[in-house]
Amino acid sequence: MSAKLLEGKVVAEAVLHEVSERVANLKQKGITPGLGTILVGNDGPSLSYVNKKHEICKSVGIESFHIEISENGTQEDLLKAVRDFNANENVDAFIIQYPVPSGFDFNQAIIQLDPDKDADGLHPFNLGRLVLQEPGPIPCTPAGIQAILKHYGIPIEGKEVVIIGRGPTLGRPLSLLLTLKQPYANASVTVVHSGTKDIAAFTKRADIVIAAAGSPGIVKPDMIKEGATVISGGITWEGKRLLPDVDESVGEVAGWITPRLGGVGPTTVAMLLRNTVMAAENRAAKTG
Repeated sequence: MSAKLLEGKVVAEAVLHEVSERVANLKQKGITPGLGTILVGNDGPSLSYVNKKHEICKSVGIESFHIEISENGTQEDLLKAVRDFNANENVDAFIIQYPVPSGFDFNQAIIQLDPDKDADGLHPFNLGRLVLQEPGPIPCTPAGIQAILKHYGIPIEGKEVVIIGRGPTLGRPLSLLLTLKQPYANASVTVVHSGTKDIAAFTKRADIVIAAAGSPGIVKPDMIKEGATVISGGITWEGKRLLPDVDESVGEVAGWITPRLGGVGPTTVAMLLRNTVMAAENRAAKTG
């Protein structure tokens, strides 16, 4: 592999160091930040993600809360969990682990979530804040990707970025984030997806390619121009093996690339905790 690695762990550690300092400041004021998670069903990777989030919460001093709902449960069970966390004064922010099993309506549950407790930045109110470039929680994986590019000094402003995928948690909000007229953004962004006839026609000219399709190996070396930056945001699990959207052989062409493990994942969790501490700081400001 000739490409340099975009190690997300280094970026995440820097963010978590900042988070731990902010948590310590809040505790001096008598406030302990709290993160809640709602897990629907028994999906193995989702459970692992949730457990990891709680483990890292403990390491930085954030209290964690968890509600599990059986895949045989009802939409009302999910909405009740949302209402419970909305009302819990010890929970500053919470997430509904995505995706949820069929039969559950993720969007309806997100809409019922208190926007001030939106740890994922996916409530319509907060996505509106993003569009208007107003302060608020930024969706975690997009924020993590932006932080990786910033940390490694990858130019974004004025560059051509192609995002493969238009999902509500990654591709769509990331396209908004990177087009904002602000530092470490202000790019020309094209979003391609399953309805695009020739994805390679777009990716071959891009300075930065971000795969967010959840389709293993969808990005091949012949789709990337020499020296481009390639980030794999979408993943698929095959048993216990994690399969990224970007084929590892792309590293022979790209200038920078995320590793198969330890790329975007660690920064996503770090940004989740940063959103949580920001919500706790907002609570502290309101209570004086």
